[in-house]
Amino acid sequence: MFDALTPRRRTVLLSLAGIPVLLTACAQTSDTGGEGSDGGGGAALSVGTTDKVTALDPAAAYDNGSSTVWTQVYGYLLNTKVGSTDGVPEPDLAASAEFTSPDVYTVTLQEGLTFANGHALTSEDVKHTFDRQLAIADPNGPSSLLANLDSVTVVDELTVEFHLKEPNDQTFPYILSSPAGPIVDSEVFPADAVLPDDEIVAADAFSGPYAIASWKLNELVSYQAFEGYKGLFGTPATPNVTMTYYADQNNMKLDIQQGNIDCVWRSLSATDIESLQGEDSLTVHEGPGGEIRYIVFNFDTMPHGTKTEDPDPKKAQAIRQAAADLIDRAAIASDVYKDTYTPLYSYIPDGLPGSGTQFQDMYGDGSGKPDAAKARGRLEAAGVTIPVALSLQYNPDHYGASSGDEYAAVKAQLEADGLFTVDLQSTEWVQYSEDRTADVYPAYQLGWFPDYSDADNYLSPFFIKDNFLVNHYDNPEVQALIAQQRGTEDAAEREALFVQIQDLVAADVSTLPLLQGAQIAVSTTEVQGVTLDSSFKFRLAPLAK
Repeated sequence: MFDALTPRRRTVLLSLAGIPVLLTACAQTSDTGGEGSDGGGGAALSVGTTDKVTALDPAAAYDNGSSTVWTQVYGYLLNTKVGSTDGVPEPDLAASAEFTSPDVYTVTLQEGLTFANGHALTSEDVKHTFDRQLAIADPNGPSSLLANLDSVTVVDELTVEFHLKEPNDQTFPYILSSPAGPIVDSEVFPADAVLPDDEIVAADAFSGPYAIASWKLNELVSYQAFEGYKGLFGTPATPNVTMTYYADQNNMKLDIQQGNIDCVWRSLSATDIESLQGEDSLTVHEGPGGEIRYIVFNFDTMPHGTKTEDPDPKKAQAIRQAAADLIDRAAIASDVYKDTYTPLYSYIPDGLPGSGTQFQDMYGDGSGKPDAAKARGRLEAAGVTIPVALSLQYNPDHYGASSGDEYAAVKAQLEADGLFTVDLQSTEWVQYSEDRTADVYPAYQLGWFPDYSDADNYLSPFFIKDNFLVNHYDNPEVQALIAQQRGTEDAAEREALFVQIQDLVAADVSTLPLLQGAQIAVSTTEVQGVTLDSSFKFRLAPLAK
């Protein structure tokens, strides 16, 4: 908390005392590349993924596939050093960043920054970046992360001030390193509209370690090192990298086995990972966890939702709670994912302060197993007609082929005792990402790959009023507590607030947490620099062979 007796310029680069972060080791094959790398000029690298891209414009998407591209081609004011074990952000494009008053966070840019097209990168671009995020507020974008941002003021060519609605925001430096933070070219990106991918590539509007040399959406991206990059990651170890997008993970597995590609980043099945661990020519890299998988309930369109023919909030809540009573997470983790995922019983995963066992204590038999009698009792007490007809949607290409088995297991568990009849459907990701924010799905699958290693990232994006789920959940008490924890510097007090928030949301069952997992990448043994750390970002810049 700001203390008037201390100097007014309180530097936050970047001990951030009192902020709980995920303290865990990172997986790193070597220190090749990253800060201080000389570029090496090694052979070109190829990376495979099934993680589809939604948009190249940072205002228009909020998914891991899109963010992975942004990580390579956009600069951020703050970022996380390769190999970080605490996830604390450091200057990237910034020269310094600090709270200059409780509600003003001031950033000074490095001198001489440019975009790959030669345009100067100044404080006007920074203001433009965040102003347009708030103005566009795309339902599939990350603007919900900026809920505490009131305005951005240009002080001079290199200095900007971020004016916050609530003071002492412990998360704000992290948010500048998040998917809301890529700095865009004000001469290229319109202030109030999303820019198509091809126009961004044609304008060469990039400021990260790489620029895009060629682009074919969800087929192939060719990256070329941007010589003008002055940020945290230094000169890329490999100047030219291609990323191939696979529709079928089996083909991707075969290509890494045969050496047709050098590295795989998301998503192979648990069975594939298990089999590849035995290959002498390959290395399976595992980094700190943080990924979660969960079901979202749409409070408008689920059975007895507010915009259905028979709206009844008590019946709708009973249905969500009954579903929580019937889920057997351990069975899904073991049978579908070979224990590469573990049961998730709270909104904040294990390893972060505030993680709990609300969904073990409050639902099922109290030990993590389902309890059909308890579920039936909830439904009958609320007057819900049994069986409950529930439409449930999942996605097979974005969250991995095992999603089909995962949601077949969820359907079987919900239907086992005749309490639910589940209409299970799947949709490809590009359509799915549009439909889910347009109230098409009463209940549906999502996964979450954290933006930064602070527990708030598992609360604010989901449970503030205008959250990225767009599921119409609105609990003013939860929203007030979320704002309170952001401004709380004492770690113990903040953790107590995390628990209180989760207790409330667990009773509402806005979402139903299922599983949490680690970061996994696979490479040939000759590839160095694969680093899976507490930034939760996959960086191409350190890779070399």
